[in-house]
Amino acid sequence: MHGAERTAADRSAADPWLSVVVPVFNEEENLAELHRRLSAALGSLDRTYELLLVNDGSRDRSLELLRELTAADPHVVVIDFNRNYGQHAAVFAGFEASRGEIVVTLDADLQNPPEEVPKLVAKMEEGYDVVGSVRVARQDTLFRRLASRLVNRITAAATGVELSDYGCMLRAYRRQVVKTLCASQEISTFIPVLADMFAGRVTEVPVAHAERARGESKYSIWKLVRLQFDLMTSFSLWPLRATMVLGIATSAAAMGIALVLAAGRLIYGAEWAVSGVFTLFALLFSFVGVLLFALGLLGEYVGRIYQEVRRRPRFVVRQVLRHASVDREETR
Repeated sequence: MHGAERTAADRSAADPWLSVVVPVFNEEENLAELHRRLSAALGSLDRTYELLLVNDGSRDRSLELLRELTAADPHVVVIDFNRNYGQHAAVFAGFEASRGEIVVTLDADLQNPPEEVPKLVAKMEEGYDVVGSVRVARQDTLFRRLASRLVNRITAAATGVELSDYGCMLRAYRRQVVKTLCASQEISTFIPVLADMFAGRVTEVPVAHAERARGESKYSIWKLVRLQFDLMTSFSLWPLRATMVLGIATSAAAMGIALVLAAGRLIYGAEWAVSGVFTLFALLFSFVGVLLFALGLLGEYVGRIYQEVRRRPRFVVRQVLRHASVDREETR
């Protein structure tokens, strides 16, 4: 990049209208293609932009490659964490560093094609505060698709926020929504739902979805379960209320069984009651199981409250890397 082209790129990076935030964790195999395709897509918009790549404690060569991108491209800003804090923390770091009126989030694995970003930007220009995306013809396994469908249904019912695809990272936010998100200092949260609670106009657009060509998925089954717990306990008291209803039903059932046993003893004598001792044990264990489940759920809420009141930072940034020309522009 030389001469007039470099000067135009410098001006674009110094005053971006569009910010694109991409969390990066062990994506060395995808970074070069991601940068090439994303730069081409953003360049076609004829808007100034910046590309914020958040290195979330990668253990491969991702940071080295990101450093090379900042040296070559004035649009690229790298935020480097001192360890891995998770995808949501990385997105929040990108939000806090972003300067554009429109902020787009995108995964680095290229399963959401960067060429779809202009479609979201065009929708935002119609006046929406948040534009989500719905993956069409998903290239995931049957288990992932079924689990995602279940999560979408449960989340919509628990939060009251109707979205078709909570798991798709390709989303666009207006600056005012991003400011409100950054002011919300919650540690355990889910950004799509939180954003939609603060947004005035929300819509979704269909986007393409590609199979992961290189690298491995960072979401294990356990991480998906934890994400679901974040969703359920961060935005709703519905699990506590459901457990209370279950407790009432269990108490009513226990009282009914006690009445049956008392009546049986009076009608058939003491021997009848002794013959049912194993049934009683089974019922007792069932009730204890319900009680332990309720205690565990209550503990989950208490634990999250404990995490929040400590007010610890969500992440620690080790360094921020920018192109030399952008650094000079900011120090003037």
